[in-house]
Amino acid sequence: MLESLFHMAKSIDELQDIAKRVRRDIVQMITAAKSGHPGGSLSAVEIVVELYFNHMRIDPANPKWADRDRFILSKGHAAPVLYSVMAERGYADAPKDKLNTLRQFGSVFQGHPDMRFIPSLEASTGSLGQGLSLGLGMALGSRLDARPSRFFVMLGDGEIQEGQIWEAAMAAAFHKVDNLVAIVDYNRIQLDGFVSDIMEIAPVVDKWRSFGWHTLEIDGHDFAAIEAALAEAAATKGKPTCIVAHTIKGKGVSFMENNPKFHGVAPTQDECKLALQELN
Repeated sequence: MLESLFHMAKSIDELQDIAKRVRRDIVQMITAAKSGHPGGSLSAVEIVVELYFNHMRIDPANPKWADRDRFILSKGHAAPVLYSVMAERGYADAPKDKLNTLRQFGSVFQGHPDMRFIPSLEASTGSLGQGLSLGLGMALGSRLDARPSRFFVMLGDGEIQEGQIWEAAMAAAFHKVDNLVAIVDYNRIQLDGFVSDIMEIAPVVDKWRSFGWHTLEIDGHDFAAIEAALAEAAATKGKPTCIVAHTIKGKGVSFMENNPKFHGVAPTQDECKLALQELN
């Protein structure tokens, strides 16, 4: 049974190959749609790949297995990274040959994750600030049912300006919800520009620690660092874990990196060609 649920762990070289394919998918999907959010999708690639391929207890052939781990993309505008990784991992309701229908009428690949179109998703997300509350409720329910499941919520750094995030953070620490992991994609850019110019969130690590979370700080593009942080989170008992992942908005495409323009603007056909050359 377990052999059918977990394939052999991927090497870092294999994970890097998957990440490169995912980045190519993201660029092509958003170019075809002529709209979307490339920057924050590209910044999250390594974390989502590591979770789906090397860490979470999941079975794509049985996506509603009761004891599975769950991933919630609270920053739902980064849906392209989740769609591509689910397609790579073999989820039948996220077909790889349909990725370029992103945001088209009738496509399962909506602009934000929507369980009505892809039932294997754990939540319909995109209204920022809500994902941690969802993950907390699921984690508490799983604990009451004495299930082994763990819950991973990816947050945007601009998103954690929302007050509901901190209400959930207080509640999770108070209830000692140690099967819950928050991952902050700390790429320092949000919709309107740099986070530090709009509503500074630093010191991020100190804030999460002060709210009672076991808090780690890593390079969010380093697979070994991500794997080690997730292992430490799994070993931490009595409190939830927050992983503050330092990332680069638009990672992998030189003219998108650290460029606020590409938070929510699709590349042109010419820009897509340049990006794919860089990602070859």
